[in-house]
Amino acid sequence: MRHVLRTMGTVVSVDLPDGWAPDPVETVFTAVDERYSLYRADSELSRVADGRLALADAGSRVRATYARALDWQAATGGVFTPHRPGGGLDLNGIVKAEAIEQAGELLTASGCPAWTINAGGDILTSGDDGPLRVGIADPADPTALLCAIGLDGDRRAVATSGSAQRGDHIWRDRSLTPAAFVQASVVAADIVTADVLATAVVAGGPAVLDDLSGRWDVDVLAVDRAGGIRATPGLRRALLGPAGAAARGADDIG
Repeated sequence: MRHVLRTMGTVVSVDLPDGWAPDPVETVFTAVDERYSLYRADSELSRVADGRLALADAGSRVRATYARALDWQAATGGVFTPHRPGGGLDLNGIVKAEAIEQAGELLTASGCPAWTINAGGDILTSGDDGPLRVGIADPADPTALLCAIGLDGDRRAVATSGSAQRGDHIWRDRSLTPAAFVQASVVAADIVTADVLATAVVAGGPAVLDDLSGRWDVDVLAVDRAGGIRATPGLRRALLGPAGAAARGADDIG
């Protein structure tokens, strides 16, 4: 059964077996929104961002998320960063994925036999209910699908970042200059890796795509400003249906 929640400025859908309630998911997302939203003046992160609260005095969860974001900043050579142009702190690049991750862990710990969480197109599945067919939106037409892929085995997560829906909001070298890619989707074993690397690919462009897809066990599909598509071999193998990127002439990566 599908349950729909509206939280963190997006729509979260949760697919659960009959008889299971989405309460753990709602609890996690509500707490994350209250703690990290920069649209809420009373959130802990807002108070850190505007100087009312020192980061060192923030709660352990905020400090742990910031430390995790810094680890990713180092791992990506600074392409992914929790700092806005001008130095402001912004953890939006990781907190939604952490919320999905935590909600999935709670569902599993509760004994839920199979589940799928979709938060604004970023998807994590338990992998216990067989292969999952997932659509990737076409950045040129939000009402259409670019392709469909299958999540199965150790590929349990997919995340998509880009400018098609929200404009150029992903900064590059602490600037908001237009990026080479308008959208990137990353398929990985966990949602945080998928989400962070999708953001990094959009922020860093083709060279970063080649670097990250070579260093992490992930599959990537990226769309450039001219509509050209690049896909790793693993992603091409995961494509499902005649409308997949292969039919549009996607170039191989690696």
